[in-house]
Parts: sequence; structure tokens; C-alpha cells
Amino acid sequence: MFADITCRRVIFQTDGMTQATTPAAGQARAPAADTIADDPARIAGDAARAAGVTVRTVEEPAAIRAVADFLGAVWRMPHGAHPFPTDVLQSLVHAGGAVHAAFAGERVAGAAVAVSGPPAERDVYSFVAAAGSSDRGVGHAVKQAQRVWALGIGARTMRWTYDPLVSRNARFNLVKLGAVGSEYLVDFYGPMNDGLNDGDETDRLTATWDLRAAAPKVPDPAEGRAAAPVLRTAPDGGPLAARDGNRLWCRVPGDIVALRAADPARALRWRHAVREVFTEAYAEGLRATAMSRDGWYLLTRPVPGAPPGPTQEENPA
Repeated sequence: MFADITCRRVIFQTDGMTQATTPAAGQARAPAADTIADDPARIAGDAARAAGVTVRTVEEPAAIRAVADFLGAVWRMPHGAHPFPTDVLQSLVHAGGAVHAAFAGERVAGAAVAVSGPPAERDVYSFVAAAGSSDRGVGHAVKQAQRVWALGIGARTMRWTYDPLVSRNARFNLVKLGAVGSEYLVDFYGPMNDGLNDGDETDRLTATWDLRAAAPKVPDPAEGRAAAPVLRTAPDGGPLAARDGNRLWCRVPGDIVALRAADPARALRWRHAVREVFTEAYAEGLRATAMSRDGWYLLTRPVPGAPPGPTQEENPA
């Protein structure tokens, strides 16, 4: 799946004019420019073809209902229950938002929902983005279609939240899309009884995506980590955090969803341990900018003038 849950969270998200640059070690990526660094429409089309789906915005009631049913299944809710009911989705569209759906034939295989913020902010909020368990690039296709829509209404950035302990979502957001973890939110939703977050606290990381920048070629996030002094020990007895100057690495569990189901107490210990590292690092001015394949965040200092990140959710699970 592709959400904040068991879905592979994708923070969903044309004509290139500028070249993207790679930030110096220890710095986050630069803020949005006035030009678009790649071809969003082409990228979205390529992503959809690679995933074998057709992605479009939907407004008709039957399609909206199909999206609501799909999201309910992703969240493992009882039949007929929806995290985003049909009437809410229809109202969001009427208010100027967009519901994107990826269709594999007649079947909904992925979806995303976003609304635009005040015009002066040139920002959109993505409430949810999800793909089925056999994702195969559907999440990326929906995210890129969402990006095209957002740029079309004049947005420069997109924001959403995700569970920082879900490493596959972190890697998708920070590495594949090039978003930055702009703020750390402690127990953002409070207790949730959705079958996925039971017994846990709902810390979230806000991802801010510069829609006008090409996806960066991120250097190996693990480079230098092995030689960095270990600062803290994780609940499993292994290293939790390591530091080298302005670079901080923080490890998360391999599969927090499975761990939460098997041992909720240990999952909560991981939550608190990672929270302590992140809240101290964010107070110092570091931000999450990458995730390694083996489950370590890389936190670095933002480029001066980079956009901040007010709260917004995407996939509450």
C-alpha cells in the first residue's frame, strides 16, 4: 500500500527550464524558484504508463464513491465506513480541491485528495494519498498527476504528514519525490482506533514538496554514517542515532506496522526514542532530508530562506 498506513505512502505528487543543483553536505535543498526544472506532464504520463494505470481527476458521484470505498479498504475499515466519506470528497471538489484516482481498467488502484490554500501562500495541502498493496508505481503516478494539477492552479509547494516510523514512506517522500521533513508533530491526532495505530501515539512528520524543482539526485544517505560516533541506543539494542558535524542519522524499525501488531509496548518505546532524537534535532534547526535503504534518516541543516512547513495531513493512519 502507499499511504501513512500499510500503503506505501507517496506523498502524491512541463517543460524544463533550469537545472537542479545538489546541496552541499549538511544542507537541505533550496526553496522553490520561479521556473519549473523539469516536465511535470511528461513525468506524470510516464509514471502512469509504467504503472499500467490511467490517472484523472474525478467529480462524478459514482467515481467519488468508488474512491471513498477504496480508501475505506486501504484503512481496513468495516464495509460502508470511510475515512473520507463521499459527501466530504464531493464538497472538497466543489470547494476547488481535487480528487485524483488511478484506474486499472474499471478498478480504482490508487487515489489522492488535495485542496488549495490561500492564494498568497501558493501552497496546496494533500489530505490523503494511497495505492493498493501491490503498488507497482501507482502511488508515484497519482502523486505526479497531483503535482500537475497543483502547478496548474499556481501552487509552488505541497504539504502533507506521514508517520516518521514508516521507512518506506519516508524514502518515497524524501528521496523519490524530493520533499523535506519540515516539522515534527508530537502525537498529532491523539489516540486512534483504526486498526492500524491502536496502542501507539500519532507522531507525524510534515513533508513539504517543492513542486517546481526536479526530483534531486540524492547522494547516498548512508555515506559517512559508519564512521560517525553513535549517540544513542535503540530499543532493540542496536544504534539509534549517530552524529558527524551538521549531519545526524536516526534509525527507525524495519516494519513498525508489524511490530505494533506483535509487540505494542516495544513499538511505543521506538516511538518515544525516535521522538526524542527528532525533537532535539529540530529544535537545533536540523531537518529530515533523506532516508537510506536500510532505514536510517539523514537530518541536515536547511538552506537559508527555504520555505517553512505549517501543518497539514496526508493519510492520518
